[in-house]
Amino acid sequence: MRTFVLGLVSSIVALAAAGCSGKSLCERRPWDCQSDTGTGGGNGSSGAPSTNAGAGNSSGAPGSGSCDTYVPPSYQSLAANPKLPDPFASPNGVRITTSAEWPCRRAEIKAQAQTYELGPNPGAPESVQGTLDGNAIKVAIANGGLSTSFSATITYPTTGTAPYPAMIGIGGISIGAKTLNDMGVATIIFPNDVLAKQMDGSSRGKGAFYDVNPGSTKTGAMMAWAWGVSRLIDALEQLPDAQIDPTRLGVTGCSRNGKGALIVGAFEDRIVLTIPQESGSGGAASWRVSDAMVVAGTQVQTLSEITGENVWFSPDFSRFNNTANRLPFDHHMIEGLVAPRALLVIENTSQVWLGNLSTYANSMAAHKIWQALGIPEKMGFSQKGDHQHCEWKGSQQAEVTAYVQNFLIGPPAGDTTLDTNVLKTDGVYNGYDEATWVDWTTPTL
Repeated sequence: MRTFVLGLVSSIVALAAAGCSGKSLCERRPWDCQSDTGTGGGNGSSGAPSTNAGAGNSSGAPGSGSCDTYVPPSYQSLAANPKLPDPFASPNGVRITTSAEWPCRRAEIKAQAQTYELGPNPGAPESVQGTLDGNAIKVAIANGGLSTSFSATITYPTTGTAPYPAMIGIGGISIGAKTLNDMGVATIIFPNDVLAKQMDGSSRGKGAFYDVNPGSTKTGAMMAWAWGVSRLIDALEQLPDAQIDPTRLGVTGCSRNGKGALIVGAFEDRIVLTIPQESGSGGAASWRVSDAMVVAGTQVQTLSEITGENVWFSPDFSRFNNTANRLPFDHHMIEGLVAPRALLVIENTSQVWLGNLSTYANSMAAHKIWQALGIPEKMGFSQKGDHQHCEWKGSQQAEVTAYVQNFLIGPPAGDTTLDTNVLKTDGVYNGYDEATWVDWTTPTL
């Protein structure tokens, strides 16, 4: 048994990121840099929603270390917008024009998402202690005189060379765990229910996250999971004997855990590949489009329904029941928070509740962010309807394999051809018109 102690690790990650500060966002590959900015992200890549965006949240402009302070306005002052909001327009209405401005725009979206939907990520605790015992990692956390712990289990690959890339599964892995192992990728099961329970409304504020962050009453379960994955990565960075490469980490999950996987990828910059599976509303679907589907007669999950179902979101999110169009963002921008890192959205057209049209429209709008950054191949979307919810029959294995090979394992040295852009669907979208939802243009950043 080996034990390592971790205090605040932001300075360590900042040093790693500093080596990349001279490159543009579009030139970087995920296996070259741990963070998309020069500010560091080892504290969970978030920070409070109403702080300087570049302070400890991996959101400042490359090399600058800070962004302008942005405080999201009150609910009462938000104007309704039936369209999907422009991801390139700052709250002051000015559109970004260069890739160097994307990190600060990203910070504004993060602040909005934490303020209105997810609740705040409190950042790094006072200390994290990782203990390795065989294939189990125990993560002990101390903060403000309080303590808690959780354990995550590693399944090592059957091929490849250590240290291995790894896919972190939120509650499990439903995209072919054995296939990943056979590709040389380790799999790590993250016990999200231990960090924040999600049985029903009675689960609010219960779990290891709240044990050491007692003031985080506004933080929903998904943001608590993202915080917990950050602590797991903190421990992995201090446990070289675990034989896991902390610069080559992916995250996945299915259904409610797929929603969580997207939030983890959006808020933790050390994740280089995010694969939310069948996440539907609160994940890959748009709140606005889902509402429109219900009006048109298709019963899908909406914002008004989901806020009463479970504790995935901040309790304040219910203010948007029946007023989703007042949100200054939608989930195309939550997906976009992953950029310039890699994202593959896996959806299932056989599950009407997930919102086939909603996930399609949302992800097509999100893809424009990667297009603007000049890296469209790093964001893909796949829908198939030949299986039950979270069942893996392999019909989308080619898409998963391509993204894992190119962005988690890494292409062969010298291979600069990343032709992995996937925009595949077997859905039929009668009458879908992009202009119904998108009234903004895609810039070249």
